[in-house]
Amino acid sequence: MQSSNAAGVLSAKRPFSIKAHPGGAIIGLVLFFCLCAGTGRADDAAPAVPDHRSCSPAYGDTMIAGMIGEPSNLIPYLSSDSASSEVAGNFYVGMLKYDKDLNVVPHAAETFEILDDGRLLRFTIKQGIFWEDGVELTADDVEFLYTKMIDPKTPTVYSGDYQMIKEFRKTGRYSFEVAYEKPFPRSLSTWMAGIWPKHALEGQDLRATALIRKPISCGPYILREWTPGAKLLLESNPDYFEGQPYIDRLLYRIIPDVTTMFLELLAGKLDFMGSLTGLQYRNQAKEDNFVNQYNTYRTLASAYVYMGYNLKSPLFSDVRVRRALAHALNKRDIIKGALHGQGEPTIGPYKPDAWAYNHEIQDYPHDPAKALELLAEAGWTKAEDGVLRNAAGLPFAFTLLTNQGNEQRIKTAVIIQSQLAAMGIEVKIRTVEWAAFLKQFVTPGHFDAIILGWTLPHDPDGYDVWHSSRRDGGLNFIGYADDEADACLEKARATLDQETRKKLYDRFQEILHRDQPYCFLYVPYQLTAVQKRFHGIEPAPAGITYNSYQWWVPLDEQRYTMSAQ
Repeated sequence: MQSSNAAGVLSAKRPFSIKAHPGGAIIGLVLFFCLCAGTGRADDAAPAVPDHRSCSPAYGDTMIAGMIGEPSNLIPYLSSDSASSEVAGNFYVGMLKYDKDLNVVPHAAETFEILDDGRLLRFTIKQGIFWEDGVELTADDVEFLYTKMIDPKTPTVYSGDYQMIKEFRKTGRYSFEVAYEKPFPRSLSTWMAGIWPKHALEGQDLRATALIRKPISCGPYILREWTPGAKLLLESNPDYFEGQPYIDRLLYRIIPDVTTMFLELLAGKLDFMGSLTGLQYRNQAKEDNFVNQYNTYRTLASAYVYMGYNLKSPLFSDVRVRRALAHALNKRDIIKGALHGQGEPTIGPYKPDAWAYNHEIQDYPHDPAKALELLAEAGWTKAEDGVLRNAAGLPFAFTLLTNQGNEQRIKTAVIIQSQLAAMGIEVKIRTVEWAAFLKQFVTPGHFDAIILGWTLPHDPDGYDVWHSSRRDGGLNFIGYADDEADACLEKARATLDQETRKKLYDRFQEILHRDQPYCFLYVPYQLTAVQKRFHGIEPAPAGITYNSYQWWVPLDEQRYTMSAQ
């Protein structure tokens, strides 16, 4: 076994540099350690995935992954961007996790029980799980996380799950139980999130602690270096309780442009890219040079892209205007132009293959005449110059905001701009660097309309995004509120019966479809490329990366070694 060395450096078996590549921080839909729902598979046009059963797993080598966005905070729950949660997943462990078939199984838990019709959960923690500084993970850490999550001073938008807990009881050094007033379907998902180290965070200012950028790990990898705007270097944890990962190091290169990232992939400077565009996948990824180096995988992403409206804006406060825009847009043309056909239209906040998706809802058909009729009812009519104007003569014009570097979203914005121009609506497109995009525009609600995406958990509870209580600083930054929608969300998270939940979520989607607070656009296909020397990839309903810490490279194919500095 090759041991990891905290002071080690990479030494390539062929020329290789890990010097910084400049780049901003843009978030992608899915990054390296995501759980992509849908059955991942090697693409039909690519050679079969290597049969790793023919040789034994080996330790060593480095995986270099292209990363379109940079984390903002590496403490779970203190950020809402996927880059942070994906990277932090290497350092923190939850009590539970999903297996490859999306079954709930123990992770840091030795055992867990569901009692009293789901109102009581009882956990025993595995002994011998250590933080990288040698302190053991115990029920004290879990209790600390719970206490901080229900503290209103904690800067998080994810406190709702913990506020559902009636009582937390530590029953021993390695055991605890949580009681709920009523059954809570997301209770198991709650305990999949990373546990915090009490000894390191107690008494710390969570907005300023050093652990934001230098976490203490008990997961499969340890952070060794973070060069802002350029890279994050992770090293395998030899003391990881599920076994040291075979891959010695993960190098995330931050490349905030998918075209540049793909060129780096073609040049052999990346091993993993989880954000191929439709054009790259359809054309360049089929060429011999690419096929000889990489296996490709195509799954329906656990995410959707939408155009969201600031409901406080006079332009979008009238539901007739929002319905008119739904009629004005041609989603199929957007998917064809922005994704080169690699996506599916959607009508709500769920994947079309999810059990909660309401297949009875008929989407607003592309009907420009109907759109103009609704706009006229709302007081907008076409003037002689072809521009939509209101009674005061003001034109219908707004700025559509999205983040820099995300080619699909920018192309989506351009197509929307063109389609609405035909209606007499002027759309200006503005792209902003990710951190500024969130801090200066999205969170404070300083936008007319935005193009963004949500990654989707396996449980369909949308409380944190859609409930009216999550306005003003929460994830409901568009300001949507509807009493019946709130009631559906509240009732659905208070029953374990899936049939009952299905009816409630069906009605919830009908309300959203009626109100159109978002124009739900599409669910993209996740298009992933992995260098062929990596073995152990086993596509499953959980995607391809659920077992990534068990991937490995045969000794005679390894490219990068570690040497003392």
